[in-house]
Amino acid sequence: MDFRLTEEQQMIRDAALKFGARWTDKAESLRQHTLTKGEVPKEYWQEFCENGFMGALIPEQYGGSGLGLTAMTLILEAVSSHNLANALMMLTAMDALCILKAGPEPLRQRYLPKICAGEIKLAFAITEPDAGSNAFRMRTVARREGDKLILNGSKTFITAVDVVERVLVVARSMRYEELKAQGLPKVYGFNLLLVDPKAPGFTMQEMPTEGIEGFRQWTLFFDNVEVPLDELIGQEHQGAMAMFNVLNAERTLAAALSLGESEWLLKRSVEYAKQRVVFGDKPIGAYQAIQHPLAEIRAELEAARLVTYKAATLFDQNANPQQIVPFANMAKLLSGELGIKAADRAIQTHGGNGFSREFGLIQAWVNARLVRTAPISKEMILNFIGEHVLGLPRSY
Repeated sequence: MDFRLTEEQQMIRDAALKFGARWTDKAESLRQHTLTKGEVPKEYWQEFCENGFMGALIPEQYGGSGLGLTAMTLILEAVSSHNLANALMMLTAMDALCILKAGPEPLRQRYLPKICAGEIKLAFAITEPDAGSNAFRMRTVARREGDKLILNGSKTFITAVDVVERVLVVARSMRYEELKAQGLPKVYGFNLLLVDPKAPGFTMQEMPTEGIEGFRQWTLFFDNVEVPLDELIGQEHQGAMAMFNVLNAERTLAAALSLGESEWLLKRSVEYAKQRVVFGDKPIGAYQAIQHPLAEIRAELEAARLVTYKAATLFDQNANPQQIVPFANMAKLLSGELGIKAADRAIQTHGGNGFSREFGLIQAWVNARLVRTAPISKEMILNFIGEHVLGLPRSY
């Protein structure tokens, strides 16, 4: 597969790098704003969207450029390389992609132009307290009653629900016991729906967590929440394929964020190692104990980048989701592990300064460490590779 960027992709990557460069001096104030208020500053989000970045995945007929997942991957990686990207960009992009891929058309027309324009941000709610990574065990139900869906249940570890306009909720259209009794396949019986977080019966409780750039995490409760039927994504009972398709995009974009963050951390480490002099007149970057770990990170960064681009390219080529998922998983695994390594090495290179809040490296480590666990854990990815790529017996 040829990984050379097209002229359009190179242009949008360059534009994202220039955007990041313009905001670099404000990166710390943006980070503090999110840490204290749990939101992206409006002027930053608006400029990001005005540059056409949120519309990279969305076709021109809905206000975007239609350049695809590869372009969105390049954008998030480029902006993250300036320490300016965030999870809300990824979540909004993947939800927009789900609306685009599954429809229906009135839903595309209602939401996609507003997403491009920066008027709507989206959260994603799939995880449940008792289901964890096993979506088939979820118990939240969105059952049709006339021209409405009635949503009941709960979700947990849901990011930034307090600062978005809609939440894409994954729910069952029938309980698992009903599905089994009727002899239906386990991929049947899921609904994807867009829910207003201000709807009656929708309540949330903040969780005392750290990381994800300061966005708050929430446990959500749905008590007979009424959702108009025209807020249903895709066909009733058949949301599983749309769900799995968007999870490939989620893992690819999460990898892009980690790649960019690793690039930023490596750059900070190299700059410091060139300037810091402790013994004699040589900078610490001349010592192999400092130099070799940074060289390893550069090599691993290039390798992880290629796997990530392959996952995005396969997606844009409309490959079968089952062909994409190994590479989306591998991209997330490699990039997530590299992010932790790059953050740890940045702290070690900076010595005591690595623990100073003004350097921002400890917070970067917390954010990087999260990617080993979410949106899917390292162990679950290895389970998948062992079973579905290597053909080994199922381990769980």
